[in-house]
Formats: sequence, structure tokens, C-alpha cells
Amino acid sequence: MNGAFYVGAIGLQSQQRALDVIASNIANVNTPAFKRSAVRFSEVLANRDDPDVPRVDFVDAAMAGAGVAVSATPMVDEAGPIESTGRAMDIAIDGKGFIELMGPSGQTLLWRGGTLKIGEDGLLGTLAGVPLKAAISVPVDASSIAIGTDGVVRAQTSDGTALTEIGQIDLVRVDDVSGMTRLDGGLYRVSDTSRVVEAKPGEDGVGTLAQGSIERSNVEMTTEMVQLILVQRAYGANAQIVQAADQLMAIANGLRR
Repeated sequence: MNGAFYVGAIGLQSQQRALDVIASNIANVNTPAFKRSAVRFSEVLANRDDPDVPRVDFVDAAMAGAGVAVSATPMVDEAGPIESTGRAMDIAIDGKGFIELMGPSGQTLLWRGGTLKIGEDGLLGTLAGVPLKAAISVPVDASSIAIGTDGVVRAQTSDGTALTEIGQIDLVRVDDVSGMTRLDGGLYRVSDTSRVVEAKPGEDGVGTLAQGSIERSNVEMTTEMVQLILVQRAYGANAQIVQAADQLMAIANGLRR
């Protein structure tokens, strides 16, 4: 009887986690470059010390279910629609790939684009102040910045001369996106086991850069609502397991009197 309570509780906790992930996706439907997360369930197994199982077969036969592991994997391979903003400091990646940033502790962070900002040190970076790993220094007297689809950055100075090349924004691709961890501000951290390959925009399977545009969220409201209904049904089914176990426990307790 206690096993039924345990099974029901595990199911309720797992579906609650799935609901949290779906709620996060829906809440970020208008967040630029946000990548929806997909919920994956996997059974957790544990060794069971059963004296009836021969020792020679213990590894194969004495495994018992010990719960369910729930993981939320960002679908970073699914690009969102590109929307034109007309703002020169907005940048998007049309296709696959990431822009490398230099984190506060020297670690490499990945970014799908957004709004650029010139930091106090003159380096081009994100609105949060994280500079590009390319370390592009913008002249103090620059009146405008142009970023080509090939990643070449040029600046127009106040003297009205021709555009001057000041740097190059390269893109990188990650072989195993499952090893990426999403951070705040649309940033990603890559595990040590994932291989990061640098490439020029438009080459080696990466996309091109689009200035004056942003990438919208890849969240599809129809898909999320369907998933929400399925998770709610599964949650209700697990709640019924707990309710049925409670009713059977009440009957068993009544038999003792």
C-alpha cells in the first residue's frame, strides 16, 4: 500500500516539474532569443539487496526502480524568427551558431545575440556589460557602427571619412548542445566535454549576422498549450492513484476493528 503512495508522489513531483518548465516557456514567449526547454523523463535505478537473487545474477536481476529523473533541455538548435527593429545596435544570428563572450572570471560564454552596448572601456559588448571575446574597441569619436553579414565591424568617425574596419565577429558552433547550460540574460555556458568550433559567419554550418534585427523566442504557444493539457492529465492520473491508495488504506484500517 505504501508503494502506491510512493508511486503517486513521484508522479506528482515529476509532472509538477514539467508544469514549471512549460510555465517558464510561456512566460518567455516575448523574450528575445529565448530557447524553449523540453522536458525529458528517465527512470532512476538502484541496487536492491535481495537475498533470493543469486550473487552471480545480482547485477542484472537485482535492479529496482528508485524514482524518476526530470531534466529540462534548452532547444538551442531551434532558431526563432528574425524580426527587424531598425536599431543599429541590435544584432541577430540568422541560422545556427553563437557569439563568444568573455565572462567576468575569464570563462567563455555563448550568446545568440540581442542589443549591443559600448562599455566604459570602449569595448563592444552586451547590455549587461559582458564584452565580446573578439575584444572590438570602438573609437571614442565613432558616430555609427556597421556590422556586415560576414561579421566585419566598421565604424564611422565624426570627421565624416569612409568606414574603418575595427574588428571581426566570428561565430562558433557546439557539437553537443546537450552539454550547454542556460544562464540568466540569454547566455549559455558549455561543459568541458563539448567541442566548440569557430567559424566565419556563413561558413562551416553557421548562420550569418543580421544588424538591426533581433531573434524572437522559439516558443510556439500552440505546442505549449498542448503539452500543458497532457501534463495536467498525467498529473490528475497520479492524483487518482494517491486517492485510490488512500481509500484502500481506509478500508484496510476498518477491517481491523
